[in-house]
Amino acid sequence: MSKLFMKKPSDSSDAEYDIGDLLGLGSQSVRKNYYPALQDRIEELEKERNRYKWLFENALHGIFQANLRGGFVAANPAMARICGYDSAEDLIARVIRLREQLFCSSGDFDDIRQELLDHGSLSARETRLRRSDNTPVHVAITLLRRPDLGPEVVEAFVADITERHQAREKLRQLNADLERRVEERTDELQNANVVLRYQIEQREKVEQELVVAIDAARQANESKDKYLAAASHDLLQPLNAARLLVSALMDSNLPEDENRLVHRVQRSLESAEDLLADLLDISKLDQKAMQPDYVHTDIGELMRGLAQEFEPLAENADLNFRLRAGAGSVCTDPRMLTRILRNLLSNAFRYTTEGGILFAARKRGPNLEIGVWDTGVGIEQEKLEDIFREFHQILPKGGGRQGVGLGLAIVDRMARVLGCDIRVESSYGKGSCFSVLLPVSTVLEAPAGQRKTEVPVPATLSFDRLRVLVIDNEEPVRESMRAVLERWGCRVATAGSATEAIDQGHDADIILADFHLDNNLTGCEAIYAVRRHFDRDIPAAVITADRSDDTRRLITSQYLPILNKPVKPNRLRALVTSLATSLNPDRK
Repeated sequence: MSKLFMKKPSDSSDAEYDIGDLLGLGSQSVRKNYYPALQDRIEELEKERNRYKWLFENALHGIFQANLRGGFVAANPAMARICGYDSAEDLIARVIRLREQLFCSSGDFDDIRQELLDHGSLSARETRLRRSDNTPVHVAITLLRRPDLGPEVVEAFVADITERHQAREKLRQLNADLERRVEERTDELQNANVVLRYQIEQREKVEQELVVAIDAARQANESKDKYLAAASHDLLQPLNAARLLVSALMDSNLPEDENRLVHRVQRSLESAEDLLADLLDISKLDQKAMQPDYVHTDIGELMRGLAQEFEPLAENADLNFRLRAGAGSVCTDPRMLTRILRNLLSNAFRYTTEGGILFAARKRGPNLEIGVWDTGVGIEQEKLEDIFREFHQILPKGGGRQGVGLGLAIVDRMARVLGCDIRVESSYGKGSCFSVLLPVSTVLEAPAGQRKTEVPVPATLSFDRLRVLVIDNEEPVRESMRAVLERWGCRVATAGSATEAIDQGHDADIILADFHLDNNLTGCEAIYAVRRHFDRDIPAAVITADRSDDTRRLITSQYLPILNKPVKPNRLRALVTSLATSLNPDRK
């Protein structure tokens, strides 16, 4: 090992100091460990130096080290390009006085130098540097004083801001032009003050008239909504009675001619009911009065309930109706989702004369898709975009008008309120598929052991001797309900109020009550009174023509099912089936 330090001859010992002595290591340890570690460190430092050298030489911004009293010590190629020199060496060689040869303004240089001496650094200072051809270049310079290398040695980063400066100058020029034009316009406006003052007076007058007109329109709109709600209730009551009576007639053994007439009356009543219900929904959607109530809804139960409604239609039309219910729950408004799916099913049955309809749920990527597939007339591709417009229908060739043309418009608007997508696929002459795509955030899958891929359409339960209590303050409605339910095998008792039902001793297996009763009483109160009297939790539902959100929320908060008037027989049958099943799950 080489000797780094030697003792003087006058020292009392001939011992030598080596690296091991300086580091506190024995010579044996140094020989074994120090040189390899030192060599590795030297190599690492060399690699680090090379990296910094590469960054220095290839940086986009100028980098230099200089003495403020003289010239450059070092500079990178980018700095040479900014100053218009062929190379960094050329720049260093030719610029030997920064103050006179690099900076366009000696005063600016003096200010920068003084700030560096006072504070040690400055950041992004804008100035002008002199290029090799004596033209100025605008830069932003960041300087750091390095007193460890010399009293006025600095290191700097330089960014060419010529484009920024030009843009700024252009903006300044534009502002100057604007100011000039404003002055010109001001002169013109001053000459037109009289005319403008007159126009302002006229505008204020028009604005006042507009305010009056807007208030009148708002009042008219509110009156329209109130009138529509009141009129719809009054119209739906007799329409409900007529629908039920016609349904009872259809179940009777009438001669062929009379039976055909009854079917025509039934179709006319259906059209009137559909039009009225659709107009109410469109009005509420347009007024943004229909707001969703999000709850966790069992998707399988919802789909099976809809299937019960449409199973009689499939039997009457001799169509193959299959249900493949989904599993799990969805965070949605069940009323609005049910209306969307019911409209899609109604469309499928309306335009399908042979073949079948599939009502199914399936996973589509991370989302849940609930769709209706039919073998109906189909839709031509160029007409697909038109089917969601109000009062617009795609009429099949050779077929008459179907419905009123609001069903799919309601589907589209309700889907947007719920944040769902509606997808349509159709092949003209072969069939269509309408589906609702529920966002992944709303879908909660059922446990694996509870999933079912194929669910049969529920069979119609027998209502033989099922005791049904109907509470309604309208005599025609009570009689029409009695006629329909008795033809299904039920034993029906009717009453105008809970007091009347209790006085007559009308015990029942299930209760169907109208919501708005006499003396400002409600069907919910009537149901609770009958239950208290007979001391039984009798399955019950509320039937109402009131479609307001407040009424729906009130009934839902009482955990009572709702059926809107006018009552469709298939929905009434599904409701009675559901109540009878809750009364006795094994009832057949």
